[in-house]
Amino acid sequence: MSETALLPQKQMTCMLGHPVAENPIDRMFDAVYAHYGLHWQFWKCDVTSEKEVAAAIAGVRALQFAGACITVPYKVAAIPHLDAVDQDVRAIGAANYMTIEDGRLVGHNNDGKGVVKAIEKVTPIQGKRIAMLGAGGAGRAMAVELAWAGVSHMTIITRRESQGVEVAELVQRASGVSAEWRQWVGEVAIPEGTQILMNATHLGCAPGFEAVPLNWSSIPGTTTVVDVITNPRITPFLQMVQAKGCAIVDGVEMLVQLAMQIFEAWTGIKPEESVFQGAVAAALGESKSS
Repeated sequence: MSETALLPQKQMTCMLGHPVAENPIDRMFDAVYAHYGLHWQFWKCDVTSEKEVAAAIAGVRALQFAGACITVPYKVAAIPHLDAVDQDVRAIGAANYMTIEDGRLVGHNNDGKGVVKAIEKVTPIQGKRIAMLGAGGAGRAMAVELAWAGVSHMTIITRRESQGVEVAELVQRASGVSAEWRQWVGEVAIPEGTQILMNATHLGCAPGFEAVPLNWSSIPGTTTVVDVITNPRITPFLQMVQAKGCAIVDGVEMLVQLAMQIFEAWTGIKPEESVFQGAVAAALGESKSS
């Protein structure tokens, strides 16, 4: 009877958040790991309550994971349970992934870096006026990074005044860019002169596909419109503005840009973008021509 060599234990990586079922990130990372011949695996971990965040992060350490992503709604709540954070996390106040360095969990934030790269593939950011819907953990990171990228003015539109005002003040403090808060009541109208409009909420995500309550007539066809949702790629929100002639930036493109940076931080390998683009398209069941 021949002996079969056993492979070494897989290097484990994961995402902590809620909900996570519809996110294609695990299938994307697993495909990229396989492409580069890495004996690694990615798990989506549904942490259903903020009370469980400390235990989930302790599990990342105890089980010797190689890295972990942090997604909504725990990008702020996770910080006290990390051993250290980088300058971006200190400036933004939210973390979206961690590296494990000599057993220490170090928090990082590249949400905004991903969105900047994605938008700049479609339109320049420098000097633009931006309106952002929502200001959660991802939204605050994107707001700060966009300000650092040179926007001229930012309007934060939220239902909760405390959240919106906090992020507007954060933008001004971190970058010097003029920022204001507007309340989201009913079908909100986008401020006149807005050149880039971003949905930083989870409205429109599968499986609910909730509508984004907007005054659609307030969005001219010259606006570049961005959505953070990754599944579906073209959300009902993006479908509406595409029909008006707007250029769009989808959340999948943002996911690819930030995931490449995370992959390199975890593995030390600089990936080819085409590998990630192909992996996420396959994960979403898209044809090669789509």
